[in-house]
Amino acid sequence: MNLPLVASLLLATTPRPESPRPLALVGGTVVDVSRFGASAKDLADAAVVIEGGVITAVGPRRSTRLPPGARVVSIDGQYVVPGLLDAFAGMNCQAQANAHLYMGVTSLVALDEPGGRRGALFREAQPKPRLYSLDVVGERPAGEPRKTLPQLIASLDGLARSGVRVLLLYYPLEPNETRAVVRRARALGLATIGELGATSYAQAIEAGVDAFVHVSRYALELAPPELHAAVAADPFGPPRTAFYQLLAHLSLDAPAVAAYARRLASGPVALIPTLSLYAGELPDHDNPWKEPIAAILDPKDVHLPLDRVTGKAPSAPGVPGGLGPSVFGLEARFCRAGARYVAGSGTSAFGALPGIALHGELKMLTELGLTPRQALAAATSNPGRIFRWPGVGEIRKGANADLLVLDADPTKDIRNLKAIRLLVLEGAIVDREALLAGAAKDGGR
Repeated sequence: MNLPLVASLLLATTPRPESPRPLALVGGTVVDVSRFGASAKDLADAAVVIEGGVITAVGPRRSTRLPPGARVVSIDGQYVVPGLLDAFAGMNCQAQANAHLYMGVTSLVALDEPGGRRGALFREAQPKPRLYSLDVVGERPAGEPRKTLPQLIASLDGLARSGVRVLLLYYPLEPNETRAVVRRARALGLATIGELGATSYAQAIEAGVDAFVHVSRYALELAPPELHAAVAADPFGPPRTAFYQLLAHLSLDAPAVAAYARRLASGPVALIPTLSLYAGELPDHDNPWKEPIAAILDPKDVHLPLDRVTGKAPSAPGVPGGLGPSVFGLEARFCRAGARYVAGSGTSAFGALPGIALHGELKMLTELGLTPRQALAAATSNPGRIFRWPGVGEIRKGANADLLVLDADPTKDIRNLKAIRLLVLEGAIVDREALLAGAAKDGGR
């Protein structure tokens, strides 16, 4: 085999960012996603200047100085938004990395699950979204002794040194442990997401956990105490099935639902409902396999893939039918109460396809009751604000230069986020057609 020739062919099929010279996008409308989508101070006929992977100027075209030698791209009549951030996602091969990027997902809170639903995180992908690594705190592998509180806290320092940016606080953590972990995480600059059991979600709000993930999990607060305790002790065993059966038949008008919705909305915590995991059960959902980029994805890399023809979900062990519509209705109650949101797709578990699922998630957030602008903020500026990441998900001087240029206004219809004219990653334009054409040539891995 001619190895140099093979290497050159692989390089030729890999989309590469263009030259690092300054880039100026001029004439478009910069969409305002600040204040959780409550602000609407869009900037028309704007200039966005990018140098060294960072936005160096944003302002009216007529008064914004362009650096000498900049590549000037006219985007008259188009819309500029931050690149999308999927706050709970996997990526186990190059094809999945390409799918995320093709759909405008420029950042992931990335899960590494060797042997699990999402598989091992494929960090070697090139190109790939920015990765904000997530690790679990509180998990107790079988046969290992429980960590003491000092050991638990000391482990956080090691995670921070290894580059972890987000902690997933897990079921066995007791309330005192959760409080101590959150305090240390804040000191280390780490974000926290709760998927909890022994600590109640009310206690987690008091402790200052940044976000909760999976509506079917933070709904555990609505379970009777005995069932709550059983799920906390065995979160993926028979008690989970009993709890899901309770959710599938829950009265959404129950006073406990209204009270919990008010509690979620009253504090600074954000919700990551991952409704995409239930999309195959919901009526009128779009079949994700119909998206062009889905052609490069292998169902074998997806946990419980949806039917490619119908888009319907296969039956999942321990998950009763009817759970999807129930949790969607429950999340709608939380949304109406005023809950804050960060968008995460759960890719690629339960059929959620990389990149594609986040667009479905945003569409479902608007169906819950968010405006398109609020839904857009959930995948752009909200994560930066909730997780205390300056420069993430904004279009301002000093922010990361991850941008989308769109042919249509996403604040009118969130589906316009798919009308991507330009994809800018770390300040360079990425060839989307090459992402679509080249990912499958090396088998994806």
